[in-house]
Amino acid sequence: MTLRCAEPADAPMLADLWADALRRADKHDQVADVELVIKTAAQSPEQRIVVAEYDGNPAGAVLLRVSTLNPLNPDLTVQALSPHVLPKYRRHGVGRALMEAAVTFAEEQGVGHVATAATSGSRDANRFMARLGLGPQAVLRVASTHALRARLTALRPAHERGGRQLTQVLAARRSQRRSQAAG
Repeated sequence: MTLRCAEPADAPMLADLWADALRRADKHDQVADVELVIKTAAQSPEQRIVVAEYDGNPAGAVLLRVSTLNPLNPDLTVQALSPHVLPKYRRHGVGRALMEAAVTFAEEQGVGHVATAATSGSRDANRFMARLGLGPQAVLRVASTHALRARLTALRPAHERGGRQLTQVLAARRSQRRSQAAG
């Protein structure tokens, strides 16, 4: 197995590998997005895309980036973004090699932490990261703006939504009928 920096010619392969992490667009646009990421990483000393090859074939990749731990904590960390291994190369040491590349990059940069994320549904990836000693720091939850707005509106009390609850409307109508019948 060998590790190397990504080249523009890797963009189609990386677009396939990282399909679940890329924006929803047609394949051409996704490849263009990856080409831009490769170009940006090649020009920055704080970024690197590492491609793992197994017997000369692409087997996996990871985007490495120096950043703060989070916007509130200025401690530097190397983010190992989207470490992916093609299914036929899993359990061949590719994931370990990619994470070793992340540690080496952190050491080169003088950074004391490495962070990564695995999709919540990827049990194998999460177990692998845990075996390496990476513990959970936070849970990233995502929703569309539209869906979140709808849920927030539904959770507001009725008087804040500008409407009245059905029971209040029915009680008001009964009260009006009683006052009309008595008058």
